[in-house]
Amino acid sequence: MARDTVETHFTEAVTALSPGAPRDPGLPVREGTTLTGARCRELFEFQLGSRLLDITARWLREQGQGFYTIGSAGHEGNAAVASALRATDPALLHYRSGAFYLTRSAMAGRLPEEGLRDVLLGLTASVEEPMAGGRHKVFGHPDLAVIPQTSTISSHLPRAVGVAFAIERTRQLGLPGPWPADAIATCSFGDASMNHASALSGLNTAAYGSYQKLALPILFVCEDNGLGISVRTPDGWVRAARHPLMRYFEADGCDLADVHDVALAAADHVRTHRAPALLRVATVRLMGHAGSDVELSYRTKREIDADLARDPLVATARLLVEAGLTTPDELLLRYETTREHLLKMAMESSRRPRLVSAFDIVEPLAPRTPAAVAAASTRVAPPDVRARAFAGRLPEQEGPLTFSQSVNRTLADSLAAHPDTLVFGEDVARKGGVYGITRGLQKRFGPGRVFDTHLDEQAVLGLALGSGVSGLLPVPEIQYLAYLHNALDQIRGEAATLQFFSQGAFRNPMVVRVASYAYQKGFGGHFHNDNSVAALRDIPGLLVASPARPDDAASMLRTCLAAARVDGSVSVFLEPIALYNTRDMFEEGDNGWLAPYAPPARWAETHIPIGRARSYGDGRDLTIVTFGNGLRMSLRAAVRLTAEGHGCRVLDLRWLSPLPVEDLMRAAELTGKVLIADETRRTGGVSESIVAELLDAGFTGRIARVTSSDSFIPLGEAARHVLLSEAEIEAAARKLLG
Repeated sequence: MARDTVETHFTEAVTALSPGAPRDPGLPVREGTTLTGARCRELFEFQLGSRLLDITARWLREQGQGFYTIGSAGHEGNAAVASALRATDPALLHYRSGAFYLTRSAMAGRLPEEGLRDVLLGLTASVEEPMAGGRHKVFGHPDLAVIPQTSTISSHLPRAVGVAFAIERTRQLGLPGPWPADAIATCSFGDASMNHASALSGLNTAAYGSYQKLALPILFVCEDNGLGISVRTPDGWVRAARHPLMRYFEADGCDLADVHDVALAAADHVRTHRAPALLRVATVRLMGHAGSDVELSYRTKREIDADLARDPLVATARLLVEAGLTTPDELLLRYETTREHLLKMAMESSRRPRLVSAFDIVEPLAPRTPAAVAAASTRVAPPDVRARAFAGRLPEQEGPLTFSQSVNRTLADSLAAHPDTLVFGEDVARKGGVYGITRGLQKRFGPGRVFDTHLDEQAVLGLALGSGVSGLLPVPEIQYLAYLHNALDQIRGEAATLQFFSQGAFRNPMVVRVASYAYQKGFGGHFHNDNSVAALRDIPGLLVASPARPDDAASMLRTCLAAARVDGSVSVFLEPIALYNTRDMFEEGDNGWLAPYAPPARWAETHIPIGRARSYGDGRDLTIVTFGNGLRMSLRAAVRLTAEGHGCRVLDLRWLSPLPVEDLMRAAELTGKVLIADETRRTGGVSESIVAELLDAGFTGRIARVTSSDSFIPLGEAARHVLLSEAEIEAAARKLLG
């Protein structure tokens, strides 16, 4: 394999080193540091391994056997960051963390070759790679407390804060967790990524919590190489832009001894004070952003040479040679021996099996065990505990309930039965949420389990992500559906991918409650009336529940909670705002939209499996397929049509992902005519998928659809002109009936 400039420079620079007087390896490698010669020698091995993995990655790519060339060259000083932590401290690492990973692997008692092989198998996309199994090149391992991240833009920072939060919260609640009680979380990211909204959210959330005396033991590590691919980071920006309420540390990432000492101090501060800190490690970037990157197109040769002169691998070699702990010849021999060995390992890794079928690829994405979920959904608190939780008046004794009351009682039942359940979000505690859904829960279960967050949806979901991966069951609330889009990547890029990229070794179960859809009276405008769910429905593995009736809301919420607990599922639970307090069905005072709360003895028979619809009526002329607010409008229209002699049935989908295709086909075939009443938009709405499913399944009957307009929702009564209406449903039904 041809040598590039970085390799040639290493050889020349090490050859020119002059050995110093021999120093006891048990003593500091130089004056003024706590890094011993022996530990320096060990860390050099991990730095060397990381550097040669980058060289090998590019060779594999040239052979057509490697698929990832973003490397860690120039960032090898993060080996000392790993050394300052414990092998049981949860770590969320960015893609230049090769030396950190190799160090952590050895600290956990593994052989050096095991860490190297992990990375090589990832580079060659082998199914034998222990974390992602060939699905992506990640740094992660369940035995190393390294949670895999595929993020390039700091979207893992909110989750990392959630992990730190969960370390303390599980201890305070007396619950078991995967991390030691005195653990600290750490996450690494680049200087350019520090400007991203998700990074700012994570840093601000940590500072915000710490300001309120909330224990948040997290060490942020910004590895600052001054570049975001080709865009320069202004000199001193990370130092200037740091959060003023967070303790700040700075180290020269090209000086292993300096990183070692400063990282120890930073980790000790976080561990002792249970408070966040930011460690800036000044690094260089060698060999470009990735293998395809032509640095000379945006950097001068002088700039590239200046980084090369600060090569951290050469700097550590100099430390060892000047301390008399080795010689240039010994180091160069070690380099060549390791290089040759890694190339042989790479050739072997390239021959290991890879993913060969769609089934194998998606298998860990979203496991489903319906029987276990059904059983888990019936678990209830002991009678005395439940009686105390409801102050002696059980919900099944209250009489018919509204949708909002049903959700509230179901959350209370989960909090009573499962001490690891957390309910949180903006305004959910004392106020009980904008719509009062969580009213009274904090008073009954305490601020440790029901609490307010600050106004940042990324932070809300990040806390849920970190809590879920740390053994808790979070139920975050997002105030409005439009607000969810502010932080959608926390679900798309973080929550939904974790089991996929860890083969189920890590998971972040959660049920995200969202006040959704339109039609609420006296409170309008786009951000409080949003009818777009397209961005949710295309996230692989995500459950999207959309109950309309109070009894369905209770049963489906129990199903989502059970699926999270059993299968690690991520669910978005869409709650129609306009139906929260609806009582009547046809006429004022008929209470037709209320429903009793099922007692625990009936939870098994009233269980709603994932992907099962609900049918109303037995007509044979027309099937109206709908969901959410469309259910009430469709039922009202169907009653009028039935009174005129038309046989109508209404199918409430209830689940928008996965769609209940079997129930849909059964209802469609019974009538041969299908009208889809869809309150989402005509383009990109749910109805498009329903039509596609019917056609794909071979349905040959007639299909029509009525939807809301392709429009944002305006204020006040103007909304009626763009939203699906009951009159439109009835008119379309009459037309289809002929």
